[in-house]
Amino acid sequence: MRFDLADGTGKEAENRPEAEQRQGKADGNDEVDHDRADAAHAFGPAKASGRAAIQTRHMGGPNPIIRSGAKVREPFRHRRYWPIPASAPIYRGMSDLGRPIPTHDPLADRIRACRICAERFAATATAHAPRPVVWFRPGARMLVAGQAPGARVHASGRPFTDPSGDRLRDWLGIDEATFYDLSGVAVVPMAFCFPGYNAKKADLPPPPICAHTWHGQVMDALDSVELKILVGGHAHRWHMGRQVSVTRTVANWRDHAPRVFPLPHPSWRNTGWLKKNPWFETELLPVLRARVAEVLS
Repeated sequence: MRFDLADGTGKEAENRPEAEQRQGKADGNDEVDHDRADAAHAFGPAKASGRAAIQTRHMGGPNPIIRSGAKVREPFRHRRYWPIPASAPIYRGMSDLGRPIPTHDPLADRIRACRICAERFAATATAHAPRPVVWFRPGARMLVAGQAPGARVHASGRPFTDPSGDRLRDWLGIDEATFYDLSGVAVVPMAFCFPGYNAKKADLPPPPICAHTWHGQVMDALDSVELKILVGGHAHRWHMGRQVSVTRTVANWRDHAPRVFPLPHPSWRNTGWLKKNPWFETELLPVLRARVAEVLS
């Protein structure tokens, strides 16, 4: 059975060889479409130098700050600590771009406090605690809807902080400062937390309960959005109600422009797809970049 790499739905996964399944879903999370060194970086034993602090995540309350050389102790014997590297910026109050994060927004604060998937995440191979990555503010004019954070995003607290993000920003024709400007761009994935990996280190899909719980409220709050960038099959299905492949949806982009642009995931795994579909770069991207510039000007 043919598996559309750019679709990434995984519906035909059971009919594919195990080695091919390990390739992952091209519809992949913001981070987990890269090598597993990312997971080791985000979840492996972190060693801080000097007086650097390690921010740890657990399910028993606020994050403790552990100084260099201190022994990390678990508050519960049946819980696992997953240290976040000392280099990871703390996602509260101020972004690492120097812009305030809208912690005063009641909806954003409720999402950051959400723990409905705590037991689900504890049962994954990564056994991590929820850390919702919330990056939107009412009044934003452009929406980027992706799949879910990955290991690096879980650590950084910012969406698309990886090579996929670099490629996505190139597609949009904007730099990092513009992409992370909350007054113009809202990044709302189909799940706000890193879903984790299964026992075979394969990427887990975004839990549907996240979208069911929050997305209606978020879309109501983002009532100034003039342009929707839908990245990958999960976002296509939720925002467009489409059950067809990503390739077919993206190929029909003119049916939805100029307000909606469906895109494949910018993962390196989709490099082959881009070569097979040159129209994406020659026809779609110039129109998309012009529209982005118009909306954000």
